[in-house]
Amino acid sequence: MIHLYIGNGKGKTSAAFGLAMRAAGHKMNVLVAQFLKSGGTGEINSLEKLGIPVIRSQKQMKFVFNMNDKEKEQCRDEQIIILSKIKEIINKTGQTVLILDEVIDALNTGMINEKELREFTELENSELVLTGRNPPQWLVECAAYITEMRKIKHPFDSGIAARPGIEF
Repeated sequence: MIHLYIGNGKGKTSAAFGLAMRAAGHKMNVLVAQFLKSGGTGEINSLEKLGIPVIRSQKQMKFVFNMNDKEKEQCRDEQIIILSKIKEIINKTGQTVLILDEVIDALNTGMINEKELREFTELENSELVLTGRNPPQWLVECAAYITEMRKIKHPFDSGIAARPGIEF
């Protein structure tokens, strides 16, 4: 089944990773991949301590809207590497839970293409969890679960920077 955690509010990644921990607690085979994210985070440290593999860029990245053309091309290359690693692991081990964090944003910014994402939606006998903003209609139609996080208020709007342990 396909799960979408979408919207402009905080909590999409946290919800997806909570599901990863729950599934791992039931001895399910879990794989997490993060798109458009780099750098250390508390949730990645926790998942790794639980033995949940995480695939993500090893290069520090800016937000796509702050990238120049060369940086965008490098970012696309990084996302292709992530996709190939996911496919390699799935082919070796199979996955019962696959979390593709921020993959919808990677699609919307052109860092991956629709065909690449559709391949994952066709996996059988798995739970596929996708996070991001503004999913395309075809993805909404094939989802079994859709949860929208809506921001009402956030400290960032008042100039407060992201804090370790709370936002990352």
